[in-house]
Amino acid sequence: MEIITNMAQKIVVLIFVIYRLISTVGLTVDPDKLLKLSSGGVQLSMDPTDIAKTTVDFGGLSPQLDPMAVMRPSSPSDVANLVQAAYRSTEGFPVSARGHGHSINGQAQAPGGVVIEMSHSPAARHVSRPVPVYSSELEGYYIDVWGGELWIDVLNWTLENGGLAPKSWTDYLYLSVGGTLSNAGISGQAFHHGPQISNVYELDVVTGKGEVVTCSEKKNEELFYGVLGGLGQFGVITRARIALEHAPKRVRWIRVLYSNFTKFTVDQERLISLHGADQSERFDYVEGFVITDDRLINNWRSSFFSPRNPIKISSLGSQVLYCLELTRNYDESTAGTIDQEVEALLKKLEFIPGTVFTTDLPYVDFLDRVHKAELKMRAKNLWEVPHPWLNLFVPASQIAEFDRGVFHGILGNRTSGPILIYPMNKHKWDERSSAVTPNEDIFYLVAFLRSAITDSTEPTQTLDYLTQQNEKILDFCAQSNIKVKQYLPHYETRSEWVQHFGPKWDRFVKLKSEFDPKFILGVGQGIFQPIGSQSSSLFSS
Repeated sequence: MEIITNMAQKIVVLIFVIYRLISTVGLTVDPDKLLKLSSGGVQLSMDPTDIAKTTVDFGGLSPQLDPMAVMRPSSPSDVANLVQAAYRSTEGFPVSARGHGHSINGQAQAPGGVVIEMSHSPAARHVSRPVPVYSSELEGYYIDVWGGELWIDVLNWTLENGGLAPKSWTDYLYLSVGGTLSNAGISGQAFHHGPQISNVYELDVVTGKGEVVTCSEKKNEELFYGVLGGLGQFGVITRARIALEHAPKRVRWIRVLYSNFTKFTVDQERLISLHGADQSERFDYVEGFVITDDRLINNWRSSFFSPRNPIKISSLGSQVLYCLELTRNYDESTAGTIDQEVEALLKKLEFIPGTVFTTDLPYVDFLDRVHKAELKMRAKNLWEVPHPWLNLFVPASQIAEFDRGVFHGILGNRTSGPILIYPMNKHKWDERSSAVTPNEDIFYLVAFLRSAITDSTEPTQTLDYLTQQNEKILDFCAQSNIKVKQYLPHYETRSEWVQHFGPKWDRFVKLKSEFDPKFILGVGQGIFQPIGSQSSSLFSS
């Protein structure tokens, strides 16, 4: 086996050498003949169709930079063999793991290198999945999953095998496990359970040296916490041990409206302070969104708002409305008390009277709600368009100033997509992870999830307009000294990355030097330049 592995690695390097000869001196050779020699080792495709697919992501904002090849691994050893080949190669080449392609700014690209298709590989479609396991040491259930597995598939499998589900979610489930754990993974449950990176017990990681390392809080903990929120800089996650809980059967989904921002945020912050209360005395999910556009309140996720009786922002006496979004989970044993418990909780909130909208639905349907909206948008050809998203963590002490300057200032009354806003408890985030949050006990996610319509006749829906508006928002924060942190960050200079990571930067550089010393991994993030590039160093320019 060792002989086969070494041979496969040499073949990968040979392919790259030949590729570069082809591009520089015009040498003619059929790479497929070489690929056939890699039996038992790395499986690569140089098919132009496969390559083209990896250059496009959900954001649609970055130049399409071709990798030399695409890999669909059958096992963690395939990933390790590839990275070892890159690490041991004199020339070297970048390697990036790609999940479902939901990045915004080309973060999963590997120009001139290899993109590992983690979610479209034989390993992600394996027939024999592990079943959930109960651990007396952890006092709960867990499941081991492939890093390229989609969360929707994890959910369906754990429900089928014990009625279990992961504790913490993202709003959209067609994302890979490794992808969200490399960032944080947040939704309305984060105030209670923390982000997804706070709900993983163990990882298998292929480092930038091609070593397969099992890590956890108690074993190789430096790598474990570095990889969580580490933007793919220190290793490729091939296995994650995810915390599970018993899944509820149904959800009471509630929305209430506010015209007063202070009342809105006071209520949100009070609700997340109940994270330790008995379930009957708190909600299970707390989010919210900003409405400055009548079209959004009546069309986006419009099951709450009847088209026969559309809500007008102006009719509620405000240019901006704020919608508080809540859920309570329940099953047969608690169905008889759900009405009274929800009513008691709502009585303590200061929303606009008469603006309570509720619906009941199965738990799975609630978790998969964004996918249903996706299908509707795809039917209208509005999904595969540029998405100039901007996600910010805003300190709670400065959220009112942000509201005045952005929601009541920069945005205007046309927003081209939902704007989420909800608070989280910092103590639910492990500071040992690489994820970066504001230095306050409570901070808000403000997510501008806009879509640019290429052929729109309305200037406010164009990519240029929305991109410039994002820049104005960031400029306003800088000028007002609002200490935001980007979630799913995108920067172009070393100084910006240093500022982003703050006190965590020195450790981040140290981990890069230790686990990916040739800067092979995650080059699409733009944090470090790969060896061999003109600006190669520990820092981007």
